[in-house]
Amino acid sequence: MRLFGLALAAALLASCGGGQVRRVSEPAARIQQLTVRANGSWAVEVRIENFSSIPMRFDRFDLQLKLGEDAAGQLVAQPAVSIGPESADVVTVNLTPSGAAKIAIADALSGGRSLAYSLKGDIAATPDEAKQRIFTIERSSALSPAPGLPGVMR
Repeated sequence: MRLFGLALAAALLASCGGGQVRRVSEPAARIQQLTVRANGSWAVEVRIENFSSIPMRFDRFDLQLKLGEDAAGQLVAQPAVSIGPESADVVTVNLTPSGAAKIAIADALSGGRSLAYSLKGDIAATPDEAKQRIFTIERSSALSPAPGLPGVMR
């Protein structure tokens, strides 16, 4: 009986643990959509993902975009957007791509093929009620032509 009482007391104490855990996790960034405009420039929708258990304000990012092994350009923005815990938001960046990148996207779009890309750089974010932190981002994925949407890769 005494052992049962101790076990019950320990279980009750363990269940009284504090409130929500405030965890700051590294965010992620990826391309949600790339649209080729008539003038040859691109509208690049960058999806920023907050994996933290608290809201974070994303102040700026500076990401090198590569298509395959070729540098396409620099995605730079100061969105100053707040993203809730374990949520995401999209920021559109205008980009004048390199000549090699224009050719690579045109080839992928005309052939209906996927194209590998990578993002590498930094995101500055401020966790709720804390000081700004710089997170290093490295992401590799692929874009594919969006069916029925000419000039759009997703």
